[in-house]
Amino acid sequence: MQQTIQQSMVFDTELIQRYNQSGPRYTSYPTAVQFEEDFDVAAYQQAVARSNAAGRDLSLYFHIPFCDTVCFFCACSKVWTRDRSKTTPYLQRLLLEIERQAACFDSDRVVRQLHWGGGTPTFLSLDEMRQLMTKTREHFRLLDDDSGEYSIEIDPREANRETVRLLRELGFNRMSLGVQDFDEKVQKAVNRLQTPEQTFEVLHAAREMGFLSVNVDLIYGLPHQTVAGFVRTLEQVLEAKPDRFSIFNYAHMPNVFPTQKKMKEADMPTAAEKLAILQAASACLLTAGYVYIGMDHFAKPDDELAVAQRNETLYRNFQGYSTHSDCDLIGMGATAISLIDNSYAQNHKILADYYQAIDAGGLAIYRGVQLTEDDALRRDLITRLICHFHLSVTDFEKQWKIRFAEYFADELHRLTPMIGDGLIEWNTQELSVTAKGRLLIRNLCMVFDAYLKADTQNRFSKVI
Repeated sequence: MQQTIQQSMVFDTELIQRYNQSGPRYTSYPTAVQFEEDFDVAAYQQAVARSNAAGRDLSLYFHIPFCDTVCFFCACSKVWTRDRSKTTPYLQRLLLEIERQAACFDSDRVVRQLHWGGGTPTFLSLDEMRQLMTKTREHFRLLDDDSGEYSIEIDPREANRETVRLLRELGFNRMSLGVQDFDEKVQKAVNRLQTPEQTFEVLHAAREMGFLSVNVDLIYGLPHQTVAGFVRTLEQVLEAKPDRFSIFNYAHMPNVFPTQKKMKEADMPTAAEKLAILQAASACLLTAGYVYIGMDHFAKPDDELAVAQRNETLYRNFQGYSTHSDCDLIGMGATAISLIDNSYAQNHKILADYYQAIDAGGLAIYRGVQLTEDDALRRDLITRLICHFHLSVTDFEKQWKIRFAEYFADELHRLTPMIGDGLIEWNTQELSVTAKGRLLIRNLCMVFDAYLKADTQNRFSKVI
């Protein structure tokens, strides 16, 4: 059956070890490395004008950067503080940004997706969360019938049943829970002490209160992790039957993320041990009936991500996999990234710079990129491969008015070793990723990345 072919995987240790190099995760193309500061607010407003003319639905992302404690492994953009009063000046600016962004867009455009990420969004007080959602509803056209995909990232240490009840009342219907590992020795090494009871209180409350989907995040490659320990955590979580799992590879890049220096490299599992953990976790999930979506993600066969993949409506953006490819994304808050028409735009990363930009009366955009036709073409190709694991050459040629074999002659030549290794299958009509090539989908996408050859710095994590 097509479903079995599309949503299965084969774990080939020798091939994975051979192809395990550094590369982008392709939540965007071009990646953020290519964003330039000459893309300013004026360029953004031109993109908004084109977006309004197209009239697509909207997706909203709000970045809440605060965390009560710092997880040593974390590579997110966050502000570590115990001072809860720091949310007040941030929320003041965020509410102003909502007003200004909404004024740029036609008021009849529906918000099909909404996401709060961080940091820790539930670092906000209950009243602040109400205030943020109320302001959003005042200025954007949100849906009230649960047909929208409204999600939030939750640290179970910063939430309880009351929090979940409020989030449901505010309109959230999906959540992602950070777990990482229940092993106490691992938790101490990464400075994240979190009991199973804290986690399951939130997860069960989400079920009782009608959340439509719950995702659980686990990370492999942390200090003191073993195959047996990681599988033990996974089996505990599986008893609650979440809709999705994200099994992330920990990328140790202490020169980029200084808090990672607090973990001892001697305590890290070896590359072979990491691979064994991933293999055991994948086998466990597939045996439990989950299907492989791609790029660390597993889901129940009836989950909307799995259905979207089979229907070839799956998409990928800065929040990971998504079911809606036809939305323009407005990012709000420090470091947030927007995708409007064929432009990416990013807000200031440093809190003081974000505040200064908002206080000056405008938007907080400081860099971005306007896609060329080649960028748009390659983004489409990479998105199709990373979401659907195949590409219809005939359809692609018709849409982009090119001859595929001529346009990508160099890329097809560089695919030859992958074809020989059985990672992909290629003929003049179809480019297909095999079951044993799906874990290495980033490698295939990298072949079609026009910027990667010129990037001599090691800015990306290993693919596995």
